Amino acid sequence: VFNPLEAYEIDFSGSSVSLRLKEASLNLDHRRVIVPTETTFAVKVQHSVVNMMFEGTTLCELSWDFQGSSPILQTTKPGQTPALSNHEDRRQVPLLIKDLCQGRLNLEVSSVGGISFTQASTIREDKVGLYDWKFFNAIVSPDDDSPARIMDVLHDKKTMHQLLAVTKLINSDIERALRYILTKVWRAKEIIDQEGISDPGQAIPGYKLARLVSLFLSEDTSQVNEVLPIIRRVVAGNGLDVIKAKDLLRKHVEAYDEWAAEIDRGVKWVAVVVGPMSIQQPIEETEGPPLSECIDPDRYDGIPTAKELYQMLQDKPQLPLDQSFSNLVSRIAPYMTLRQVRYVLHLRPSSHWQPFDLKRLRYVYSIKKKVHEISESYGGLSFMPQSFFVSIFLGEATRSSLRAATANQDAEYGDAELEAVKVDKRTALSILRRRKLGESIRGGDDDTENFIMSPAGRIASRGDLRGLHTPTDGPVSSPYTSSRVEDILGDSLLGPEDIAVLLQAGLTSAMKGSTVVQLNQRMLLDLMASQPKSFAIAVLAELGQNTPRHLASCLMALCDLDQGSFKEAHRVNMHNLLESWLPGLKIPRREDYLAGGRWARQSFYDAIFSVAVSIHDLSEPYTGLKLRIQTVRHHKESDPLPLPLEFSKEFNHQPTSKLTSAIESAVSKMSVADDLGQRAFNDLVQRRKPARECTEAIAAYKEAFDACSQVLSIDKLAFQADWFKAFWKRNYDALMVKSIYDNVMDDVDNVRVWMEALRRGSMGIELTDADNLSQSPSSGTMLADCDSATASMVSPVGSPPKQASVSIIAEPFFTCPEKQAEQDLIDGIVDSIFYDESERDYIKSDPLVRLLISNEPGHYNFTIITAMGVITEGKKGLELQKAIERLEEERGVKTIRADTGTARSIDYNATKIEEAVEVATKLKRPFGLVGYSQGCANEINFESRMLAGTPDQQKVITSPASGLVCRQLLFSAANGSMHGPAAEAKVHQLITMTEDFFKYQQGYFSRAFISSTLEVLNDILDSAAFQKFMGGAKSFLPDALRSFWREAQFLPHVPTTVLRGVLENHTTPESLEMVCNLLSKQSGSTLHDSQVHVYDAVGHPVYVKNRNARILKGTDMGGAIQRTHHWSPLSEEVEFVRTTRDVQQATFDCAKDRHIFPFCDVNARFGIIRYVASGEQKSEKQSIEAATPRK
Repeated sequence: VFNPLEAYEIDFSGSSVSLRLKEASLNLDHRRVIVPTETTFAVKVQHSVVNMMFEGTTLCELSWDFQGSSPILQTTKPGQTPALSNHEDRRQVPLLIKDLCQGRLNLEVSSVGGISFTQASTIREDKVGLYDWKFFNAIVSPDDDSPARIMDVLHDKKTMHQLLAVTKLINSDIERALRYILTKVWRAKEIIDQEGISDPGQAIPGYKLARLVSLFLSEDTSQVNEVLPIIRRVVAGNGLDVIKAKDLLRKHVEAYDEWAAEIDRGVKWVAVVVGPMSIQQPIEETEGPPLSECIDPDRYDGIPTAKELYQMLQDKPQLPLDQSFSNLVSRIAPYMTLRQVRYVLHLRPSSHWQPFDLKRLRYVYSIKKKVHEISESYGGLSFMPQSFFVSIFLGEATRSSLRAATANQDAEYGDAELEAVKVDKRTALSILRRRKLGESIRGGDDDTENFIMSPAGRIASRGDLRGLHTPTDGPVSSPYTSSRVEDILGDSLLGPEDIAVLLQAGLTSAMKGSTVVQLNQRMLLDLMASQPKSFAIAVLAELGQNTPRHLASCLMALCDLDQGSFKEAHRVNMHNLLESWLPGLKIPRREDYLAGGRWARQSFYDAIFSVAVSIHDLSEPYTGLKLRIQTVRHHKESDPLPLPLEFSKEFNHQPTSKLTSAIESAVSKMSVADDLGQRAFNDLVQRRKPARECTEAIAAYKEAFDACSQVLSIDKLAFQADWFKAFWKRNYDALMVKSIYDNVMDDVDNVRVWMEALRRGSMGIELTDADNLSQSPSSGTMLADCDSATASMVSPVGSPPKQASVSIIAEPFFTCPEKQAEQDLIDGIVDSIFYDESERDYIKSDPLVRLLISNEPGHYNFTIITAMGVITEGKKGLELQKAIERLEEERGVKTIRADTGTARSIDYNATKIEEAVEVATKLKRPFGLVGYSQGCANEINFESRMLAGTPDQQKVITSPASGLVCRQLLFSAANGSMHGPAAEAKVHQLITMTEDFFKYQQGYFSRAFISSTLEVLNDILDSAAFQKFMGGAKSFLPDALRSFWREAQFLPHVPTTVLRGVLENHTTPESLEMVCNLLSKQSGSTLHDSQVHVYDAVGHPVYVKNRNARILKGTDMGGAIQRTHHWSPLSEEVEFVRTTRDVQQATFDCAKDRHIFPFCDVNARFGIIRYVASGEQKSEKQSIEAATPRK
């Protein structure tokens, strides 16, 4: 797509600038910084070619040299200056340690203003140490290694003593507090080193943690007996014993009496974090239809739906577009997604558009492209220059939008009214430039009036906002004409989502006090004020990412918006401006809720949060408009459900049809196979012969598989029929047992050890707390045939086992499978793996399980797309890695990991899954989705977004040759988790408790200090990291999930298999004990895997019912509940929290193959996944190598 802002390029490569200071000092009241003589600074641009949109990167070299000396900080008594005071009255200290007095590093600036450092050097070029380039990156652009580097710096006492010396000259009280904190940090490090703690797993056991706490408090182990009960209470999910904790601190903290109130509040904060939270249980709804069917469609009269838009664009592709339709598309373009605008521009040639509309579309596309890049890269020191990059295109975009608004108002208003809304031709930036060039600061009266008469200033300056009427707001009852479309959409070239992203970038900027950032924010506010009121509400909704918690943080930041670059008369009253957009709502003022205010007893955060909830409710019409423009609804709620053909009325009237014959044949062959299987089952049990000898029964079942595949080839929805679904589930459970059996026999990974531990636990051999690991097996011969890992596992933990258990320990079963009968092994697997007794009995009696039927050998024509949990390394992750490698070797299945992010929103992760699918489609093979935990919600959201997306997106997912064919949900969190609302409630309570704490401190600290502290807290709540985290956390919240399931759409011909688990004592990792117990306390149920409940971890929505929910429920093929934990797919990722007890229980040595092998095999068994023809395997390998991105 041609971008007019990319037409010109500027080349800065080779430019350089240097500065040599003969003598320099910086003075601030009674403080002075003296820069060493002959200090030099230099910047050399190595490469920088950018266009007018600042596309491109810049790499420059920075160097400094203080000539072997450090800058000196001098202070004297307040009221004096260091230069004029006596030597005895001056104190001074070097600011830098010697390692930082000279150096050179490379600075890279990205196209969105992100900065990072590489190849830094200090003292000499080849030196690599604590203060190399990683140190600067840890401060400015943190990565995964940054926390470790910061901790190394904190433990460098030479550096910290230097920092303390500098801090003491600035503020002795801060220095005292900092010294105390650092002393405790160093003490903790010494204890950890002395105790040999290298991983958290070594400190997780209660007895070990109690020992560490005792050493920290009293420098010996005398307090272990006092600390251990407190820890055990927390781990049990009963919360912190506040009284005992405070008694312990009172006894061992010298400053306790001096800081009693603060310590008391700190203990209560900890109690909230680690304690259970009373929350409302999720409620099952009756119906949750899509929002488009809940809002009067006349509200959006004249605005086409996405489906209508695509149909009209695809209609008569050889003819130019109608002039009115061309104009309409350009009008709604700001409300489209970037993908939509790109599709629209590529679908029709330039000659089919009206020239002005084409120009507008291209401009909107260029803006959205840049905003999309900024949406993932903003905030903090990492993006300090970003505001300058944003101002490049923001000024023109807002100016063009304001001109369009003014032009429309020219036609609607008379001269008198026009004067009140006209925008001055001079921008705020030009006026400030004139001021800096020496022109009159006050300017003429016209200047002041014109500046105040900017849209935001004009609205906010009105005293009475009740009757305020934005010019572009048409009356609600007005007829729907072409002008009504403008009344709804406005004239902005930036859509609500675009403005929200740019506002958020400004609110989180590290340079909020700079003129450029403040001008950017003012231009955005002016643009919002020039549009209909509904536009401002839409921006606020997008700013909050459709969650009140997020929006509350943004509202606090907006109310405290820094406007220091503007004269007092030109500053916008943000409370008035917000209230003008939100009729009936009163924006709380922070000063009213501080000590001495009229609402001091109430919480400011509660008040602002209630406003955020109201805005969220007011934004429903915008949400409906957004969904109307961006998403395709393929069906209405009243449309009949897609069902198997055998359920249709016509089916009964066609007794000789091909489908009828196929179903009768499949049912008959299933019955014959079951009869033969039952006879074979009796032979297997009584005569103890191997399953492979039951050839007749195995052949009969394979004929039944083929017959079912034939039914599916005729009717791709046939698997939803009860008879087919029951047979499918039997096969899935049988293949699950077969997979584990093969792992045991082939001695894969540590599956034998894991199964032995499961067997011991399922038979009731209790393991006490790992307080005493000194016991060893009494028998010297029972482990003669087993390896050291097995010996460690079967060793009793704690006291010796009961008499009834001795025989189980003395006679290992799964660790020596060659000595066991085949059917005994199957019985042991079923008893050890499956949780529900009724399911165990049913599975054990099923001949399909007993016969251990394998699929035919060969490669599958299939690709897996994985999306892992809420904490993941994306495409660099190692979840199920060995199982994935074995699957590729055995079945030729290629796996592509989606580069999903840790604690990111399901929309962000869905785009990453789409990127993975784009790679998969190059293989020209069908693909399946494997989701784990939150990854299930990510993949379901991906499917829904693709179905509701542009026609090319729909084609990708529905293609018979390379589309989606099946789903696997591992411990699905798509229905949320009780941890979500509990954490939400804790966050709210902690914020209000912190607010109360600062009200209490107002009597001890200055107002300036309190304001600065509150500003820091606001920055934290509004930071990019926190907002992205909240975006990821909302996928666990009932309200967000209700909105998601309400609009979701799914393919009815794609079967879904699930793997669910329930924790028991012998399957609980020690690191998950507290989480597990908290979930049980908060939900009142123990049927969970530590994260999600078994009744929620299904393959369909539980708490929302609508047409698409019923479709997904029809595709849910189920799966028996297993005895396992939520971290079952993980291995190397959790190694750092593996404890001694975990090793002895083999908690993390789960059979990994069972997560994906049965899923692939059951779909291949019924023809959902096809085999690769033998002659095609060589060309298939070549295409895979060509399509796979190189590392």
